[in-house]
Amino acid sequence: MTVSDAGSDEAPGRSVEIELKFDVAEGTALPDWSSLPGVASVSAGETRSLDAAYLDTADLALARAGYALRRRTGGPDAGWHIKGPRGADGGRVELHWPLGEADAVPAGARAEIAPVAGDAPLLPLARIRNERVAYFLLSAEGGVVAEFADDHVRTRDERSGTEREWHEWEIELGPAGPTDPDERRTFFAAVEDAAMAAGARAAASDSKLARALGH
Repeated sequence: MTVSDAGSDEAPGRSVEIELKFDVAEGTALPDWSSLPGVASVSAGETRSLDAAYLDTADLALARAGYALRRRTGGPDAGWHIKGPRGADGGRVELHWPLGEADAVPAGARAEIAPVAGDAPLLPLARIRNERVAYFLLSAEGGVVAEFADDHVRTRDERSGTEREWHEWEIELGPAGPTDPDERRTFFAAVEDAAMAAGARAAASDSKLARALGH
């Protein structure tokens, strides 16, 4: 992938990602998430084929500072994304730009990472392909308390050529999720109890990118 910079772009979307991950064996039955606090029902599964190319400088300036830059196709949030360092609450700010030209990093994205990466060339770091089935965990009013993803992940470290594959569960707070810190802790404790009871185990890594790179 040859990377260039786009000359102009739209203002980015912004969200905060607060999630929990688990490793699971193939064939593990999904938990009954409707028993979680604030969850009244669970939507039908939505299949998504995701393909993400991650970029960094030759000396991994972004990764060392806790950032990730990717271009992902597939799913409702296809586009360019920057994930920032993890905060004290476990959340990561995520900025999002449209796909645009296939090889062009949006100018706004380049400006966001300039304090970390300067004007150094951005090189292929990893490719992550993910066959996902997504479920919405809904409140009694129909709001999205959280999104649950059943992920079959295949990755390639573009520096070494090493390929990896695993199955994981990911649950991320939605706009109707708890905002009070104590309520969030209670919610995620219930998530962990339900996942472990179903046969899940703690994730080997806190991000797909880190695991793709062998961390």
